[in-house]
Amino acid sequence: MDYALIWAILIAIAVFAYVALDGFDLGVAMLFPWFRKENHRDIMMNTVAPVWDGNETWLVLGGGGLLAVFPLAYAVLMPALYMPVIAMLLGLIFRGVAFEYRFKTKTSKHLWDLSFILGSLVAALSQGIMLGAMLQGIKVVDRAYAGGWFDWLTWFSLFCGIAVVIGYALLGATWLVMKTEGELQRRSYGLAFRFALALVACIAFVSLYLPWRSSAIADRWFSFPASIWLWILPLVLAGVTIGLLRALKQRRHVSPYLWSLGLFLVAFLGFAVSIFPYLVPRAITLWDAAAPDNSLVFLLVGAVILLPIIFAYTGYTYWVFRGKVREDSGYHD
Repeated sequence: MDYALIWAILIAIAVFAYVALDGFDLGVAMLFPWFRKENHRDIMMNTVAPVWDGNETWLVLGGGGLLAVFPLAYAVLMPALYMPVIAMLLGLIFRGVAFEYRFKTKTSKHLWDLSFILGSLVAALSQGIMLGAMLQGIKVVDRAYAGGWFDWLTWFSLFCGIAVVIGYALLGATWLVMKTEGELQRRSYGLAFRFALALVACIAFVSLYLPWRSSAIADRWFSFPASIWLWILPLVLAGVTIGLLRALKQRRHVSPYLWSLGLFLVAFLGFAVSIFPYLVPRAITLWDAAAPDNSLVFLLVGAVILLPIIFAYTGYTYWVFRGKVREDSGYHD
């Protein structure tokens, strides 16, 4: 069995699960500037308060799995991305503190609102910058990072950071559509529509820029007829976009969030296809980076036991807190 490939798939699932689940609560926080009423902000926080910390389980699983299973990739990526990783962690810390303190203060609630917004914004922007830095390539010499402190900071990585912020805002808006009602829900429909158009434009730009910049990616996507099956993904992206916009116009409650996840999934698959089989694009493959097979098997046994448990308690949590969140219910002292 190809244990390195199995683990690459598992870590990819963990990363996507993090984006799908933690993305919407980061997005809800970044939508605060569009909702000035205190009761609206209370409801927005209450929609994510029961689940936000459990969502970050997937971030730990993805990062810890990378260290344990692909130590060489971890050793290269961390020095290359130290600053955005630290910024992301600080942002998540400030956001987490804001959850607890905002409901317990009377005079400085606006400061914790600001902490909630900025912490989430910094975390989302940092994740997008890391994605952009990986897609544009990382300098590796003799299986070690050979770049400088600020190689991650380019116009393309910043563009990817902004794209992720827009994407998370879309997830947050569609989450609010699903979990709220009244004026808050009506305004969320309009925000979701605008963010959806902006995100699709960002995905289209990156999808065109990467083949133009990299001949290897261009060969993968445009070497006909071998690459014809890959063009299913752009067609699916178009279909998902139409489905999302139609669901928003028809004022659906649940399907806009699911269609938004579909946008992320198609983009995620497209970028994975572009860089496969590299963990560090054009430098280190997943087989080069993998730990010995006996280590992978040992870790896989633990994953087979733990992953169903994580899926079960995550699903149970969302089931318990299903339905609309109203002003008279939620997270209080």
